[in-house]
Parts: sequence; C-alpha cells; structure tokens
Amino acid sequence: MKLKKINAALGLISIVTMLVHIGYTDYAYLAFYYNPTLKRLTSLPFMVVVCLHAVCGMAAVFLQSDGTRMDLYPKQNLKTVIQRLTAALILPLLFLHIKTYDLLRSSAEGGQWLAFALLMLSQPLFYADVLAHASLSLSRSLISLGWLSSREGQVRLDRIAVAVGAVVFAITVFAVVKGQLAMFVK
Repeated sequence: MKLKKINAALGLISIVTMLVHIGYTDYAYLAFYYNPTLKRLTSLPFMVVVCLHAVCGMAAVFLQSDGTRMDLYPKQNLKTVIQRLTAALILPLLFLHIKTYDLLRSSAEGGQWLAFALLMLSQPLFYADVLAHASLSLSRSLISLGWLSSREGQVRLDRIAVAVGAVVFAITVFAVVKGQLAMFVK
C-alpha cells in the first residue's frame, strides 16, 4: 500500500508539473517567444517526476495484486485498463514529442510533406494521451492517498478533470499546431 501512496503522490506532482510545462509551451507558441532556460525549468522537473511515477506505477502493477481482472468486473475496471493503456502509450509518443521540432524542420526542408503531416498529427495524439491519463488518474490518486472517499465525489471530480483536460487539450493543440505551421510552412 505504501508503494501505491508514493505513486499517487508522484502522480499528483506530475499533473502539476505537466500543467506548468504545458502552460509555458502554450505561451511560447502563442507569443512566438522561446526561452531555452524556461523550457528546461518547466520540462526537467516534469520529466524527473514522471520517470519516478512510471517506475513506481510499473512496480505496483507487476509486484502488487490489485484485483483488476476484466473477466470479473469489466465495467468497473474499464477506466483502470484505459489508465494503464494511456500510460503505456506515453513513452513511445514522448520520444517523438521530444524530437518533433527537429523532425518537423528536416521534413519541411526536405519537402517530405507526408512525414510532416504525420508528425503534426502525432502532437495532438500525444497531448490527448497524456491529458486522458492525468484526467483518469486524478481522483484515483486522491483515493489512494485517503483524501477522497465518496463515490459521488469521485464521479464529480472525474467529470471536472475531463472537462479541464479537454480545455487544456484544445488550447494546446491550437497553440502548438498554429505555431509549428507558422514556423515550417511558407
């Protein structure tokens, strides 16, 4: 149980550092302003906490039984399965996300517009995946920490988290896609 609580706390810290990083990124693209120091100050803490969260999460899944069997409780465990699938998808999309600027630049310079379009599509997919994972995980983290106990509170918080995630998604996709198109498409 201690591992799940540590992981829940790291998950909550990840959400905060993610929102800080997304906030700076949105601002940078919308204002067409880039500061490498601020990018590092917003991305490095996020990456460190997320890595610790991922290691704890994998350890909890593989080392502890939590009763998430789809055959016994398919409806109740669907969100857990989606939470875990979105977590697994983050890593490959993260590698692409980190290299997107360089890949977009080289594909635009080389006239490789199919590659460029696929890279542009990968960004909203990455944001959707990360924000879906965070939205599904928020109330579960609070439950693991003992800060949320009512089912009604969980349902209400899940709805709020999904709504906030959708707004952040829309703003981020607009800002990033607009900014990247402005940089690379003449």
